Amino acid sequence: MAAGWVGPCGAHGPRWALLLRPPLCLACVVETLGDGTASLVRKKHVLSRLHDALAWQALPVVQLLAPDERVCGRLIGTLFGMLHTVEDGGALDLFVEVLVRLVVELKSEQYLRCILDESQKELCKATTMRGSLPTFILLGKLTDAIPGFADVLVVEHSNLMDHLLMGLMYPNEGIKAAVCYLYGKLYSSPVGTERLSAHFEERLCGLFLNTLGRAQTKELQINCLGLLKELLKSDHLVSILMNNSKTEEESENPDFLEGENPLPLVLKKLLLTRDEMLQAASSHCVAAVLVHSPSRYAPAFIHADVPEFLFECLSCNSEILIWSVYCCLLLLTEERLFFSKCHTVYGIESLVRSLRDVLQLNNLELHKQGLLLFTEILKRQPVEIKLFTNRGVCIEAIEVLMETVNCPVLEVVVEAVRAVAAFLRKDHLSSPPVPYEELQKLLEAVLKRCADLSPPQSSKRHTSDRLFSVSQSHPANRNLSRVPQRQGQLLLNTLESFRNACRLAVEFQSEPMAQENAFTAPNSESKDTLSNFSEFLLRICDSLLIPMVVIYLETAVSPSVMEVFISTLNTLFTVVPNMRNKFSKKLASSSFIRLTLELKARFCSVQSNPALNQACSSFLCNLCLSLYSATEKERTSSQEEQEISELLQKDLPQLNYTIAESVLLLAETPEPFSLDQSLCSHQHCFILLLYFAYTLEDRFVPEAELFLAIRNFLLSAQDCGDCPPPYILRAALYLLAVCQDKGKALDSRSLCTIRRILDNLPSLSLVYVHCPLLVKFFLRYPEFMGRFGHQVLQLWFSWGDCEQTETEEAGFGVSDQLNSANPLLPILKSNSSILLILLDLVCSGSVEVAWKVLTTLKTFLEKNEDVLVCDLLRSQFLQILQQLLVESSSASLQANRNLPVLLSLLFLVQLRSKGVRELDSTDFKLLHQVSNLCGKCRPRDTDLLQPSLNFLYWSLHQTTPCSQQRAVAVLLSNVSLLELLQKVLECTWLRSPPSEPACLSSEDALLCSAWLLVASLLLYQHRYNIEVHQTLSLDLTEVLNAVIFRKKQPILLLVSIMQFLRAVLRQNFSSSLLVIVGQNSAQGATQPQPSSLQDAALHPLSTQQVFSIVVSLQNLLVHVQLQNLRSCLFFLLLRAFSTPYRHVMRGRENALAAAWYSEKEGTPHPLGQRWEKCNKSQSFPHAPGKKHLLLSQAVVACLETLVEYLYVKNQDVALHVASQPWHRFLLFTLLNGGQKSFLQPEVLRLMTLFLRYQSSNIISQKEISQILQEATEANLAELPEATSRALHLFLCQVQSSGCQVEPVQPGTVQTLLERLLGQRSPCVKHQDVVYPLLGRCLCARVPAKSWRPRDEHFESTASVRQLLSGVTELRSAWP
Repeated sequence: MAAGWVGPCGAHGPRWALLLRPPLCLACVVETLGDGTASLVRKKHVLSRLHDALAWQALPVVQLLAPDERVCGRLIGTLFGMLHTVEDGGALDLFVEVLVRLVVELKSEQYLRCILDESQKELCKATTMRGSLPTFILLGKLTDAIPGFADVLVVEHSNLMDHLLMGLMYPNEGIKAAVCYLYGKLYSSPVGTERLSAHFEERLCGLFLNTLGRAQTKELQINCLGLLKELLKSDHLVSILMNNSKTEEESENPDFLEGENPLPLVLKKLLLTRDEMLQAASSHCVAAVLVHSPSRYAPAFIHADVPEFLFECLSCNSEILIWSVYCCLLLLTEERLFFSKCHTVYGIESLVRSLRDVLQLNNLELHKQGLLLFTEILKRQPVEIKLFTNRGVCIEAIEVLMETVNCPVLEVVVEAVRAVAAFLRKDHLSSPPVPYEELQKLLEAVLKRCADLSPPQSSKRHTSDRLFSVSQSHPANRNLSRVPQRQGQLLLNTLESFRNACRLAVEFQSEPMAQENAFTAPNSESKDTLSNFSEFLLRICDSLLIPMVVIYLETAVSPSVMEVFISTLNTLFTVVPNMRNKFSKKLASSSFIRLTLELKARFCSVQSNPALNQACSSFLCNLCLSLYSATEKERTSSQEEQEISELLQKDLPQLNYTIAESVLLLAETPEPFSLDQSLCSHQHCFILLLYFAYTLEDRFVPEAELFLAIRNFLLSAQDCGDCPPPYILRAALYLLAVCQDKGKALDSRSLCTIRRILDNLPSLSLVYVHCPLLVKFFLRYPEFMGRFGHQVLQLWFSWGDCEQTETEEAGFGVSDQLNSANPLLPILKSNSSILLILLDLVCSGSVEVAWKVLTTLKTFLEKNEDVLVCDLLRSQFLQILQQLLVESSSASLQANRNLPVLLSLLFLVQLRSKGVRELDSTDFKLLHQVSNLCGKCRPRDTDLLQPSLNFLYWSLHQTTPCSQQRAVAVLLSNVSLLELLQKVLECTWLRSPPSEPACLSSEDALLCSAWLLVASLLLYQHRYNIEVHQTLSLDLTEVLNAVIFRKKQPILLLVSIMQFLRAVLRQNFSSSLLVIVGQNSAQGATQPQPSSLQDAALHPLSTQQVFSIVVSLQNLLVHVQLQNLRSCLFFLLLRAFSTPYRHVMRGRENALAAAWYSEKEGTPHPLGQRWEKCNKSQSFPHAPGKKHLLLSQAVVACLETLVEYLYVKNQDVALHVASQPWHRFLLFTLLNGGQKSFLQPEVLRLMTLFLRYQSSNIISQKEISQILQEATEANLAELPEATSRALHLFLCQVQSSGCQVEPVQPGTVQTLLERLLGQRSPCVKHQDVVYPLLGRCLCARVPAKSWRPRDEHFESTASVRQLLSGVTELRSAWP
């Protein structure tokens, strides 16, 4: 037998053999186990082989044993008997496991009942509880392995419970563990739970809790927790365990809870252990209790301080334990006591650190559960209890949220953004200093993450679909089906986060400690300020939030999403109060009024979605009020604003119509004698919405349709005897004006109705809107223009600061139509009677209005060459001037600020006159009135004198000789005018040099006008020999010094003085109008000098003064034309060694030489610095080239006139001056300038001068040949008029001088002359004439006389038009 069971059995045959390695005989196993003499070791070995056979070859074993009940019964009985004889724990476990597996595999109720009967007998006859342990273990294993066995035990063997209770009371934790295990299996069955419920309540509950509380071994602890887990599945048993029968007052007593309800204390004790398995099981049990009713059972755990220990468990590394703790804490958040006991304050730091550690794990469900717990704590935390008492924990929480927001998993991002929304609360962040900079980064991350997860482009609707269809065929609850639901939820959470951030910013506005970081170092700036945070919210909303929502709207529209979005925009109005108006304008110009109306029409009809309706209505109300305050700056009526606010608040929630229905609503007429004013209120409300939308270019209703609807509304209101409020009339008139071009003209009935309504108003300003279309609307109809034209234009020009308004609106891309005067120009051209209204405004309006009218008329006169209009204006000006001069004294005239404006406009009208014309009676009357006005002024009255002198000067030049003679006589007869001119000219020597020579001040401009006018009077008095009633006296030395030394004199003033000098030189200083006083005339011949004869011939000039003038004129030409500093220095250094001029060079040219030599000595100056020093030393900076061209023309003309004077007085001196060798260097300097061509007006006129006075050493036959060759090759038709004129003079001089030329050159000269004559067009050409006007250069396009070949250019020396013949174009801005 011994040899047979370990190998091939010969006694029992191969029938009982099992194919194992080594083979096993099942019959030998049965015999060995039943052999009483066999050792325990042998039996354990046999059982181990049988266990392996049942594990790997259960079917062969069952096939061998099942047919023979005797063998089966013997084997089961043997194994059951051995359970109570074996004392070895390892062998006992093996016997139990084999027996259980054998019974399970046999699947026979007979053997199972046999075991139950034997177990019952064994329990009854057991003398000690230790003998019952194998039975308890066996029954527990059978109950676990066989379904339904627990029900059999409970139903048929109920007396087993007595033995279990006795085992639970026995002081052996092994027996208690087995009993608890069996109890757990019994209570896992629904039948067992029901049958044993009373048993638990009456006998087991207290005993079990005591056992659980005193358990020391891990086995007992685990089995007790297993039993507790099964018990906690029943709500009744949970109520028993938690002793829920006590009153509410008792539940509030922590002592009572600790004494009468030990379960929370027991579970807290298990949480204190270091075993993570027990901690996880304990937290599972806590959650199992709370899940039945947190409000009933949570207080017991909270009073037992279980939450504190749960938070402590979060520092572990077990994902199971962390998950269990998250679940428990999440259930505890439903009880207010959890927060009032400050458990969250205690555990928030542990939770934040746990979240940070959990993010390193690859467990998405754990991420979401932790974020869900964090969100609930943030949401439910009471306001009066601060959650984050430590700023460091708050910063750490922001960092954790930032990391979770950037998670690549969408589900986690959704929960993270929900947590961010709950985090952005004032009480969470009120501990100073508020981390604004970190909050900005968090919000930016949330918005960018949401934008990155926006719906793909492929899911968008076709572009032909309207963004907001008003069709009602799609229910609101199906909108989110167009995009993934999680993406829609993410967008909703993002919008809630941003809205909470905006509310946070608004709440902090009333907290002084939250304005900025109180710990910022002195004299340093901090970014953690509420102002920066608020501006960030507005900026990121504009750049990221709104575009993101627009993208979402292209795929779907959810009422919940839009409700949060609209309410967020509504909150933003108060985030940055000083940006509210600009933000409102941008929203309105971006069609948000239309968007909100269509949202209301689609989702808020029939009283659905009340939250969205309220959000949209509130948003529209605040938007309209902001637009009202922004666009109605001139109106300060708080009552009107209050009425608008009440109207919008009352009617907007009810205005849920489509746009088409609302337009039809405007044309409806209320029932007569009806007390219901809702229709009128709705009409008024919709008109206001249209008005604010249209002012910002959101024209969502066709103009023609709206024009008809507004007209019908006004007719209906008039028919019903209802007069709408002024703000409604204002909106209606504006809409009519805006839509007028797309609608038909108003009929007589409509015009009468509107006029009747306007006549009932106390002031037209109540309905005025500063818009050119409204002005055009009133001036379009004669019925309106005659009655309201003056008031409308007065309001137009007096309405606000246009430049400031334009600057503000330009930042938001709004049209600047409200600030442009150009829309009035077509109206002025079509209806000249409007000009009379404007002229009346010049006199009757304020100075600001007068200036604006002047600007408009100036622009109109520049663009419209209508002589009839100019005549009409002149006659009107005469009447206004006469009235002002009659009604005003000298002092009042000087105080009248409108008079300078009127004079400026008079001069502008005169500039628009075409060609030379005969002066009529109106012109002479104007001339008389203006000259009288000038006589009443003082030299410092520049605003009056400047336009007046310009007008007088122009009147002398733009007329025929006959009218010119009469005009000069009128002016010379006015003694007060001449006295004034005397005083003004004397101011030239008293003026203080300006800081910038190129800048022409108003005083300098007046001096220019005076010098030009005196020069003209000198010319024409001499020409017509007119009687003089008052003489002018001037110091010749001062005049000459002004040209010679020119201390920072502006270009135009220098040109004007040279113009005067040319005039007196032409008259040989002998004029009945002018008395010359100077040093030479005072000395006479009493002190003869070595050159006294020469000086006497040149009297009143001296030889030294002549040479100084010539040198100064040459210097001016050099500084005008020269672009190369080395050529300038070369010319100046060569000329410095000429004996007659060294005294002139010492002051200025030596400074240039010093700059030149300093470069050679090793201290070079950059070219730009040298040029700047040259300009400063000569008091003549590098002005624009056109002004230089003007000066060069004047200098050459003055030099020509001076040589002519010298030739008459002393030919030797004249020829000496004309033939000086430095003139050749002057020509070389000019030729080395910018053009490097002989065909320059200055070069040609200088060469003509040298030829005329036979200066062969200056100009040779070679230069003449070069000029002729260059002229032959040039396209004469493209030459400027000044150049062609100078070339013609040069060619004529070549012909008449008889200089030696090549044989073919006379023919060339004649050919060029013929070509020049052929190029001259009979039409009148225009050139520019410069007038110094109020500190600027005003350049008027004036006609020039037809050019003639003889040298007529120099005959009219006082003619500025001829002096400036080479200027092609010079225009400056009107002041």
